[in-house]
Amino acid sequence: MLLRLFQILSWLPLPMMHALGSVSGWIVYACSPAYRRRMNTHLQRAGFYNEHRRAIAEAGKSLLELPFVWCGDPSRVLGSAQVHDWDIAQQAIDQGKGVVFLTPHLGCFEIIAQVIASRVPLTALYRPPRMAVLQPLLAQARGRGDLRLAPATLSGVRVLLRTLREGGCIGLLPDQVPGAGEGVWADFFGQLAYTMTLPAKLAHVSGAPLVLSYAERLPRGAGYAVHFVPFERELSGTPEQQARAINTAMESLIARCPSQYFWSYNRYKGRPPAPGAAA
Repeated sequence: MLLRLFQILSWLPLPMMHALGSVSGWIVYACSPAYRRRMNTHLQRAGFYNEHRRAIAEAGKSLLELPFVWCGDPSRVLGSAQVHDWDIAQQAIDQGKGVVFLTPHLGCFEIIAQVIASRVPLTALYRPPRMAVLQPLLAQARGRGDLRLAPATLSGVRVLLRTLREGGCIGLLPDQVPGAGEGVWADFFGQLAYTMTLPAKLAHVSGAPLVLSYAERLPRGAGYAVHFVPFERELSGTPEQQARAINTAMESLIARCPSQYFWSYNRYKGRPPAPGAAA
C-alpha cells in the first residue's frame, strides 16, 4: 500500500513536492517541541542558526521529495541531477583500488547513490528499517540499476570489503550513528558524537581512496547539483583521530550549504564515557 502511494506521488512535479515540503517542514516545526528544540540546538552549536528558517523548509523538502527520488522513472530522476566534478571520482576509480564514497545527510543524499550507480556499479551500506512495512519500499528504492545494497551487519561489511578488493565502489553515510561497539567518540561541531570507524578501516585495509559527495537542492524544485570533492585530510593515528578527520571533512561539506543538512537528526545519541573511564 505504501509502495503504491509513493509510486503515485512520484509522478507529481518536483517543484510542487518541494513547495508542499516547505509548508510541511514548518508544520512539523510548529507542532513538535522536541523536533524544534533539537533542530535549534544543533544549528546553534554549529554556528548556523542564521540559517534556521531555510533549514526548516529544507527539512520538509527532504521528506516530500522521497517519492520522486525513490519511485520516479530513473531517467526522470537522473535528469534532475546536474553532475559537477565527476573527474574527481573518475580519477579515484582509475587507480583500480576501489573507491569509498562518503555522503553525509546533506541535501538530497538519497539521489547520490543513483547518480554514481548510473556511471559505475555501486554497493551501498544500508540499515534495514525497524518497521517491516517499509522494507519493500526501500528495497525497490535503493536497489535500482547497478546500485546494490549491503546490510549494516558483519556479512554486509564483508561484501563491502570484497567489493573494494575487486576494484569496485562502495557508499557510506559517515555521519550515521553506528551500533554499539562499532564506533568511537569524536568531535562533531563542538560536541562529542559517536562516530563510525568503518570508513577508515575499509580504506586502510583495501588501500581505496575516499571521495566526498553531496547533492545540493536547487531553488524552486529545479533539481539537484551533485558535487564530488576529494578527501584531503590525513587519515592516520588512532581510531578517534581518524574519525575526527572524517567528521572535519563532513563539517566542511555542510558549510557549503548549511540550511540543507539534516539538523533534526539525533546525531548525539548516548553519552560519551567520563574522562579516565573505559570506553
